[in-house]
Formats: sequence, C-alpha cells, structure tokens
Amino acid sequence: MGGGAAVKSWLATADRLSPWSQATVVVAGLGTSGFAAADGLIELGAKVIVLDDSLSSENAEKAKLLEFLDADVRLGPGSTAQLPADADLVVTSPGWRPSAPLLAQAALRGIPIWGEVELAWRMSLPDRQVPWLAVTGTNGKTTTVGMLESMLTAAGLKTSAVGNVGRPIVEAVLDDVNYDVLAVELSSFQLHWTNSLALHSAAVLNVAPDHLEWYADRAGWPDGVTDSMTAYTADKARIFERVQHACVYNVADPVTEHLVEEAEVQEGARAIGFTLGIPAVSMLGVVDEVLVDRAFISQRWDSAIEIAKVSDVQPYAPHNVANALAAAALARSFGVPPQAVAEGLKRLRLGDHRIQTVAERNGVRYVDDSKATNPHAAAASLAAFDSVVWIAGGQAKGTTFDELVTQVADKLRAVVVFGIDRAVIADAVARHAPQVPLMVLDNSDHGAMKQAVEWAASRANPGDVVLLAPGCASRDMYTDYAERGAAFAEAVAGLSG
Repeated sequence: MGGGAAVKSWLATADRLSPWSQATVVVAGLGTSGFAAADGLIELGAKVIVLDDSLSSENAEKAKLLEFLDADVRLGPGSTAQLPADADLVVTSPGWRPSAPLLAQAALRGIPIWGEVELAWRMSLPDRQVPWLAVTGTNGKTTTVGMLESMLTAAGLKTSAVGNVGRPIVEAVLDDVNYDVLAVELSSFQLHWTNSLALHSAAVLNVAPDHLEWYADRAGWPDGVTDSMTAYTADKARIFERVQHACVYNVADPVTEHLVEEAEVQEGARAIGFTLGIPAVSMLGVVDEVLVDRAFISQRWDSAIEIAKVSDVQPYAPHNVANALAAAALARSFGVPPQAVAEGLKRLRLGDHRIQTVAERNGVRYVDDSKATNPHAAAASLAAFDSVVWIAGGQAKGTTFDELVTQVADKLRAVVVFGIDRAVIADAVARHAPQVPLMVLDNSDHGAMKQAVEWAASRANPGDVVLLAPGCASRDMYTDYAERGAAFAEAVAGLSG
C-alpha cells in the first residue's frame, strides 16, 4: 500500500526535498511528458507505476528503460481502466480528459492529480528554482516562445524553450545546466492540472474557441462554469495566478485583459498590454514601423523607447508582429535590453508550416500555414493577404467558422475544402460568402491535397495567394500538421505549367 494519510499531509506543499520514498505515484500515459515525469519521480525516490493502453514499439522501448530503473510499467489495452489501490498521487499526460476513468477514480478517492508542469514546478523548489517566463493562448504560443528564447539568448542568458513546444519542463529542471531563465509554452490542457505555479511573468496572447471537445463534458469544470468555452478560458487564466512581475495581455482581445483583472497576483505585479497601434502607458506597440516599449522605462508617462523594427519580424504578418511584442514584453520584464530584443528577432527563423512560402508560379504565391489548426489561427493567416484562394478542412474540434468567413469574405477569390468536417466550413462559406466559388472534395485519402491544390491553382490570378490555412486539426487524414504541410508543398511542386 502507499503512504496514505502520512503522504497526503505533505503532498499539498511537496517539493523536491520532500520524502518521496514514502509515496506511490501513478503516471498516466507514456508519451513525452509521461516518460519525463516517471524518470524525474524515480530520481526523487518515489515508487512509480506507469500505465498506458498502447503497446507501441516506442512505448515498449521506454518501458524497458523505466523498468531498468525499477519502475512498474503496465502496457496494453485495459491497463488504465483501474487506478492502483496504493496510489498517493497521479501525474497525468496533458491530453487526458478529466473524465478518463483513471482520473475520475482518483478524483472520487480524493487523490491529487498533477500534470508534468505542476510536477516540474514542485521539483524546482526549493533549491533549483529558475524563473519561468510563460506563454499561453489559443494561437501563436510556439512562435512567441521561439521569439522569446531567441531574445533571451541574444541577451547572453542561459535559457531553453520548454513545455508544450516539445521538451518537457521536468527535463530542464533535472539538467546539469544552470539556466538563468526558462521560456515556457503552456497549453490549456497543461494548465488545467496546475495549482501552485508562481511565474516570474506570463502572457495570454488570445482566447478563441479551440479544443472544445476536450471540455465537452463537465468533469473538471470549476464551480459555477456552465459551458465548455468558459471552462477552456478558466484554464488559460491559471497562468496569471501568483505572477510575480508582469501579466501580459493583448489589447485587441479584451478577454485577456479581463483575465489579468481577475487574477490573484503577487504584490507589485503589473498589467502590461501589447498592441499593433500606438501604445498607451504600460504597453508595447508600434509607431511608424517601429516596435516601441512604453512599459519598462522610467519615462513611460511621456515617452517610449525603440526595441526593434517591424522589418525585423520575419515572415511578416500582423499576428507575427503581435507575437513579437508579447515576447518582447516578457523579455523586457526580465531586464533584457532593447538591442537584444531586436537581435533576437533578426536571428530567429520560424519553423516550417507557419505562413511559409513554398513556391511562386505565374505570379501566384503558394503559402503553407498548416499550423493554423483552428478558426482563429486561420483568420490571422488570411488577414495577412489581400486576395486568397483558401484551402481548408480537417477536424474542426467543435468550433464554428461563421465569424471567420464573415471577417474575410472580401479577401476570398475561391475556397476549396476537404477532410472530415469539410461541411462545417462549406456551410459557413455558403451562408456568409455565397458569391465565392466553392469546391467541396469528398476524397478522404492523401490524393485530396493534390486535387485541392490543382483546383486552387486553376482559380488563382496573378497577385493572388493560394493559402493552406486549414482552421482544423489534421489527424483525420495525416499524422500531424507537418505531414499535411509537406503534402501541400509536394502538390504545389507537382503543378504543371
């Protein structure tokens, strides 16, 4: 059996130096974060039980490594159906919904549930604490964290981009590297399972409908919450709780400012806005194609300081400039000088599939923004261009496209949709932009992308952009958004003429 009441008495305030040898910890899921969590808990001396229904070769390899370290790893169908009787704590992978049987059983038994992020925070205390500069939002998180990491590096600081970007935070906490600061991307799923973060500074970039299927049932909803969108927003809000220095919000998205106003922060923490317009006091913004700071200077009441040029943001798009301002606000809250902000932006090259031009043919530009996996992201992508043949579709995740199509109808030269939720987009186009030529492809194999690109090319005129901004997740047809983007580039390369 686990340590029972004796363990529960210290788990609420547990840190790296707590008596972990007394605890039995169940790790739910053997993905990237699950493996890191199990490894870290073993290092602390806990008894670790890892459960995953998948018998994949990758899981089998991870299981061998963990079993060598004396973990109890149980794989295969049904492995996660029953919570072990001796569990004192559950550490869950972020994709698991609160309604999952294992987590529901833990909640019923009063057993605490943490995510890998919460575990990493606890493991950094009290003697390995490194300031976290964290970013959440529906869209732009990875780009903003990449910009932030580049700015911090340009300032000569030892840092790493961790969290939802792919590298587990536990891994960085256990590193031998003495980091000065971490650039942390946090999803709503990750934030849901946190309860004690006290970040140096944090930013919420935007809040728009996404991942609502994760919140489709009421399990895990806070008291008083009556719908999935409010539950999703409440999880985003967790990032501002107990912030020490700066809560960064998007002036163009009032929800983000409201989250700052409602947050219980530490005394002295400031609200810092970012805007694509001229900034007011305690904001960063844009003046005459220059990014300026009117927040982190002593003369902010009557002046601002240049921190970069709009031309330093590549590829250019309004939402990328907004991301750069958010990253700059976090960097400046940590004392990064203006020159390092500009240098960080100049050095950075964003990853593939983010408004990436893959070809120009006969005066038509072909742009891959496969990373636009929800309507808000697709809207931001479409806003960067004047005349677009739009390729969209995939898994809509419970979102709608009416507002998006209304916003961009005057930009649309034509629209082609495919994927499992193609009708959701097609219906919105038919209602709100009936004058726009529309092609609905029922093909559900990889040949659909080739058909979509060929049809889009036939509708595009010189000066137009053929834009893959799906507004949907990709797993109905592809392994991930990267494979979808690669299929688009391949289809473009195969065009004749």
